Amino acid sequence: MALIEILMPQMGESVMEATIISWLKKEGDKVEAEEPLLEVATDKVDTEVPAIHEGFIKEFLAKEGDVVQIGSPIAILSTDGSEISIVEKHQENGFSEKIEKVAPEIKKQAPVQSEKSPARVEKQEPITKMPETDIYVDRFFSPLVKNIAKEEHISEEELKTIEGTGKDGRITKNDIINYLKKQKSKGVQFKSNGSSLSPIRSAVEKGTSIPTPIPGEDDEVIEMDRVRRIISDRMLESRNVSAHVHSFIDADVTEIVKWRSRVKDHFLNDLGVKLTFTPIFIEALAKALKDYPMMNISVDGYKIIKRKHINIGIAVALPEGNLIVPVIKDADQLNLVGLAKLVNDYATRARINQLSIEEISGSTYTLTNVGSFGSTMGTPIILQPNVAILAIGAIEKKPSVIETKEYGDVMAIRKKMTLSHSYDHRVIDGALGSLFVKRVAEYLENFDTSRNF
Repeated sequence: MALIEILMPQMGESVMEATIISWLKKEGDKVEAEEPLLEVATDKVDTEVPAIHEGFIKEFLAKEGDVVQIGSPIAILSTDGSEISIVEKHQENGFSEKIEKVAPEIKKQAPVQSEKSPARVEKQEPITKMPETDIYVDRFFSPLVKNIAKEEHISEEELKTIEGTGKDGRITKNDIINYLKKQKSKGVQFKSNGSSLSPIRSAVEKGTSIPTPIPGEDDEVIEMDRVRRIISDRMLESRNVSAHVHSFIDADVTEIVKWRSRVKDHFLNDLGVKLTFTPIFIEALAKALKDYPMMNISVDGYKIIKRKHINIGIAVALPEGNLIVPVIKDADQLNLVGLAKLVNDYATRARINQLSIEEISGSTYTLTNVGSFGSTMGTPIILQPNVAILAIGAIEKKPSVIETKEYGDVMAIRKKMTLSHSYDHRVIDGALGSLFVKRVAEYLENFDTSRNF
């Protein structure tokens, strides 16, 4: 008999956890290789996770609604269906029974063919590497508890010493928060990795609690949906990670507006693609990123990762009010027609939840168009692990002073918009952040209206 521990698979860069929406099988059911096993959701996409081996479901280690870390165990699969008690089994030599760890591939693949005995499936490297140790320690920790422990720098050994008040002695969120408070009262110095304190520890150290609003008699209480909860967490995390600063500049896009009005029918009728302003903005942004490659980076502690590819994420508003960010890979290698086709395709499929994980992963810079909702400017929050994001404001008619050859400086009505650049001051100083957004404005203002697309 072989037992296989199914792990939550990796589902794109920067995705650290996933929520189990539903199990598609019951404990004891047989499952075929590549057959959908469960549905999961991340802050990027909802998807099905297939079984990587044929076998019988022995036990679910995570239930529907649980938020599970990537690489964490979610189920036990038996390759021959033998009954086993899912507890730690000690043999006479003192070692625990080994259970193999594997993570399903999200992209569908053909089943692995093996000449080995069906009672033992060949070991495969999990997508997220885990320590080669026996599973089933004497205590179970929920993903929420493990997340708090990680944020508060509580080791696994220290975590095991905390008394739990949950079912079967499990540690709850309140248990770990109370433990932090007790340690503080004893004068224990908390460890620090140089980063800002988490909201929980910050409240504990200050001796305060997070205020809870009390709804009034006529107030309506609306539960956040799953996506909104994830967005909420991600926004707070990004503000805690990146030192946000902002630079603004106005760009005169009068000639672009005229050019688009002149060629948009040709794009639609002859090229079969709707021409919006977004691909024009992406083109200018990609050119500026080539000019300033230190804007196309990520940060890992005190290391800077300089990205080779220019992958621009485009924030798309969904019908229910949430956001998703499809990614234009190698945007600097595409012409305007190619950019327009991708933008239209991604926007359409994003709104009906048909984007793949690959299509919403790997961005190196982000663009958001707040002008499409009437805003003239904004201060967007950086999408991790990017270090900057550009907000495009509404195009408006404004009185401007322009220089002419014949009359010198004159007043004129021009089509202008504001570019709002948010960037991470840990690695980007004001000079670079300002010069970069100025370069984007220059590319827009010097747009070649005689081009062949």
